[in-house]
Amino acid sequence: MINRNAPQPLADRLRPATLDEFIGQKHLVGEGKPLYQAIKNRRLHSMIFWGPPGVGKTTLAGIIADQMRMEFHALSAVSAGKNDIREVVEAARGHSTPMDRLLDAGADPKRGAILFLDEIHRFNKAQQDYLLPFVEDGTLTLIGATTENPSFEVIPALLSRCRVYVLEALNEDDVRQLVERGAQALNVTLEDEAADFLIRFANGDGRQTLNLLETAAELYTTDQDRALTLDDLKEALQSRHLRYDKASEEHYNTISAYIKSMRASDPDAALYYLARMVAAGEDPKFIARRMVIFASEDVGMAQPTALVVANEVFRAVETIGYPECQINLAHGTVYLATAAKDRSAYEGYFEALDDVNAHGNLSIPMQLRNAPTPLMKQLGYGKAEDEPTANLLPDKLKNRRYYKAKGSSK
Repeated sequence: MINRNAPQPLADRLRPATLDEFIGQKHLVGEGKPLYQAIKNRRLHSMIFWGPPGVGKTTLAGIIADQMRMEFHALSAVSAGKNDIREVVEAARGHSTPMDRLLDAGADPKRGAILFLDEIHRFNKAQQDYLLPFVEDGTLTLIGATTENPSFEVIPALLSRCRVYVLEALNEDDVRQLVERGAQALNVTLEDEAADFLIRFANGDGRQTLNLLETAAELYTTDQDRALTLDDLKEALQSRHLRYDKASEEHYNTISAYIKSMRASDPDAALYYLARMVAAGEDPKFIARRMVIFASEDVGMAQPTALVVANEVFRAVETIGYPECQINLAHGTVYLATAAKDRSAYEGYFEALDDVNAHGNLSIPMQLRNAPTPLMKQLGYGKAEDEPTANLLPDKLKNRRYYKAKGSSK
């Protein structure tokens, strides 16, 4: 029985070591399927696992390394940088990993090394460019994992050297197997209603399911044991830390709080919500994009250079990446939060858009039309008005004023 009081999370303690123990992804690891054949024939290639959280991407990479008897290095692109890649390359070339240590670990030094790069989409272009030659020359066999479409997040040169495998959310049968293993490991039982709730709650995410099961077992069972109930799970769900991800309510609440704090010219609150997003691993480009929008929408004409600053922050995020780009994000956040605000350009544009939608393509005044031929000039196309205050809007809208400068009574 697995020690239920062990510090290691249940999901890690239950991590399978072989394909026979692996749950889900039969289209990839079932007999005769691509990854099964690659391992069986010892024909490993660089690859990217694309799929939702908690479906076995990290576990599968570890199993492949064990089965292939290759040295295994795991990094997270959220915190890793070029220096970390350099250390892995040196180890793979035998510069820093003693041969006897490799042999003791069961790795075959002749087979090279695997680099597992979790959240590979967090690596910026410069970091991916740095990694590329080591994948090209075979120093490293890359296994990347991502929840984002690699077509958009991985540079073409690196993507062309990897096969992309799509991992699917676990189905109900997969999750039921996982729940049974977890309950056995924790030496608990579940009422049928509770087990059904866990399976529905999973939404295809095995790790999330095991985390909730473990929390409920810690809170509501003892060594004397009793069956976990539906109420136990619901109570445990309220007490556990909600996962922050791109589809969750917390994601939208946090970015909303961040924007509203900058709008209220409160740099302290804005920095706090920025820190929450960075700590949760939010894509820095997502934050920077919101800053670029904010610079025109909220700061606008009060401080036009805000758009320049926001764009430079976005560029810095693209070229530097985490962890250093959090400093650029903080710089931009304080600048935008403390800048004067003027939404007149934003509001004026959408008033004009409302008129476009309401009235369609109204006739453009003759003096504004293009006049490429003598006939068109004779008909009045492009004719300059004598009065400098001539109306340039369509006749139906000639008295409309969209842009109202801040402080203006018009």
